[in-house]
Amino acid sequence: MSSSQSPQEAPASLPSPWPESPVLRAAYRARAAAEELAPLPRAVKDDALLAIADALVVRTKEIVEANAEDVERARAAGTSETVIDRLTLTRERVAAIAADVRDVAGLPDPVGEVVRGSTLPNGLDLRQVRVPLGVVGIIYEARPNVTVDAAALCLKSGNAVLLRGSSSAYSSNLALVSVLRDAVGGAGLPADAVQLVPGESRESVRELMRARGMVDVLIPRGGASLIRTVVEESTVPVIETGTGNCHVYVDAQADLAMAVEVLINSKAQRPSVCNSAETLLVHQDIAQEFLPLALDALAEAGVTVHGDERVLALAEQAGTKATVVPATMEDWETEYLSYDIAAAVVDSLDAAVRHIRMWSSGHTEAIVTSSQPSARRFTQLVDSAAVAVNASTRFTDGGQFGFGAEIGISTQKLHARGPMGLPELTSTKYVVTGDGHVRG
Repeated sequence: MSSSQSPQEAPASLPSPWPESPVLRAAYRARAAAEELAPLPRAVKDDALLAIADALVVRTKEIVEANAEDVERARAAGTSETVIDRLTLTRERVAAIAADVRDVAGLPDPVGEVVRGSTLPNGLDLRQVRVPLGVVGIIYEARPNVTVDAAALCLKSGNAVLLRGSSSAYSSNLALVSVLRDAVGGAGLPADAVQLVPGESRESVRELMRARGMVDVLIPRGGASLIRTVVEESTVPVIETGTGNCHVYVDAQADLAMAVEVLINSKAQRPSVCNSAETLLVHQDIAQEFLPLALDALAEAGVTVHGDERVLALAEQAGTKATVVPATMEDWETEYLSYDIAAAVVDSLDAAVRHIRMWSSGHTEAIVTSSQPSARRFTQLVDSAAVAVNASTRFTDGGQFGFGAEIGISTQKLHARGPMGLPELTSTKYVVTGDGHVRG
């Protein structure tokens, strides 16, 4: 199937009447492509992924120039630098994206994996095997790297993908999808396995969310407002990815130097991403010794601290150079995505857990402690997708976990939770094999 197929042309395998809506036409073409992808062996899909990686490198100049248009528009509109950072593609970032695609090609193919199986007492052979979801819709904001990550993971897992990025990254996404479709079609796969959802209006998003029966699942990636809208308004099943109100708790028995290092990496290594820390909780027994060190380190990293009364009092007493302002109730629930962090002193580990259960988005929480009982209790009581012990929250990432480029981090509890790699983009079916078996 040519990558230049007319958007008006209906695949022969799909029924008429051919819908008038460009979004629904794209969904129909995606379904036809998904039928072709599902039975393909790993080698064919991997060849297509390697072709994508090569094409990204060859056409880097075209991609970066298109991205520069988006960045220029964003700056003219007064967009914050943290959002511009997520939007920007450099030659180095495109090379890294291509490397991620090659990594995905090297991962095991989940399709056909036997999840469980047995021979029943009556002689029937029963196997539960992984199969593609079908057509996956991705609705996301301002991060054009998601365009390639999502396409690579969907192709590897045998799914067609409909990509609906934000209008702020439209030029970038248009260029990237052109590269992807040309590479996929050139490798002999249906180019319509990768499509940019037509239109830049909210109506195109609504149509995608209501394409039940043609789109099998939607995955939103972005801010709380976007995710809430998709979850509440979609008639297509949704895998909910959540915002990252992540916490670092420093226990009474923490190594102070380690705690400072984990805190600064969690908050300041890249504050504009969902696995950066947004709240610091400090046990009261260690607060007087630890907070002056932490506040000075945060100040050096350029972080503003939104502190509770005890944090403010200790900051004043220590004469720290940090910028510390009074925390409001809104600070505890805020995903800053900036050089800001909320901070509180807590009476105990259980008090820290209560605070986290009250305010966390269920993404990632970390404890710094030398106490095995404390670590064990924290991991048992905290109900988030990932819990880190003596490690930065920034490790909650598909690449860091060895899954390859992730399609999102799920904060729900059904089907997929945490970084979503290839297995999470599959469902299962049961294959029952008999020898003329009939049920009596």
